[in-house]
Amino acid sequence: MNKTISTYWKIQLTGWLTASLYWGFQAFFSGNFIWKIGVADLILDVSIGIGLTHLYRNFVLKKRWNKLNLKKLIPKMIIGVLILSLVYTVLIAGKLYLVRLFILKGDLLPFTVFFKSMQLQIFITGTRLMSIWVLAYHLYHYSRLELQTVKENARLSIIVKEAQLNNLSAQLNPHFFFNSLNNIKFLVLENPHLARRAIDLLSELLRNSLSSNVEKLILLSDEINLVRDYLELEKMRFEERLQIKIEANEKELTHLILPFSIQSLVENAVKHGIEKRKNGGFIEVKVKAEYDLIKITVQNSGKLSKEIKDSGIGLKNLKERLLLQYNGQAFFEIKEMQDETVLATILIPSK
Repeated sequence: MNKTISTYWKIQLTGWLTASLYWGFQAFFSGNFIWKIGVADLILDVSIGIGLTHLYRNFVLKKRWNKLNLKKLIPKMIIGVLILSLVYTVLIAGKLYLVRLFILKGDLLPFTVFFKSMQLQIFITGTRLMSIWVLAYHLYHYSRLELQTVKENARLSIIVKEAQLNNLSAQLNPHFFFNSLNNIKFLVLENPHLARRAIDLLSELLRNSLSSNVEKLILLSDEINLVRDYLELEKMRFEERLQIKIEANEKELTHLILPFSIQSLVENAVKHGIEKRKNGGFIEVKVKAEYDLIKITVQNSGKLSKEIKDSGIGLKNLKERLLLQYNGQAFFEIKEMQDETVLATILIPSK
């Protein structure tokens, strides 16, 4: 296989060769040019420039400076440029002295005297070069980071809209809609008060589904209220076949969460769990803080089929949204327990 030079090394070689050739041409046209010194200076200037900047690049990647925001990055850049310039000054001065010592083979000033006479000029040149390199390097990474953020935000926006449409589809599917209206029809005669409540719940669910102003994150309390409304409406349909338990402290409810995340798990529990069991079962939703995480669990009676686990309507969507929103710091898992229950778990950062 043919090995190709990466863009990084092409830029490094081109940049430092250009700078070194510029200095060589200046020396050539000054009238005091010696070819052996010129070639040696060219090779060593390029080597020193690439060596120093490559070490800086490796250090930045190791310390993950390329992930910092500008406010934290700028002071580190300034310190980096100063250190690079000081090292550059010492190396270039030593290079100039040694090249002339070996090629000219004449009497030269002591190195300390030579260094004092050249240090300011070399330091200014080094500061200028290192500032340009460091600024260009970080601007490149910053622009890539911004572009990646824009792309991820766009993907997240699309996925949120898909979640909204999936939620709307779940609310308006003929089976759910027919059962809800059929229950309301009987409740109108038997319990008008409960019928009005059912209509209010159905209206609220439809309003949330049809809302075109879906935010990227919502209060956990709003998501829990949506789940309560949905389960209350389903309770009217299943009656004693559905047992509901929701546990959440007021403190945890102030945290932010992806919209329709718990709701999609609860709908999944009703559709693939409670509906398929003759005697129904239970749905339990818990929210609690654990260390620096918020743990959300939805447990329900039923079994987890491979089809639901691998390609459930809302599960892949939820995994992708969690991955994008929390940069891989969130966790999602759904598994079947030994007591014929299914447990879905979401872990998100609390800060």
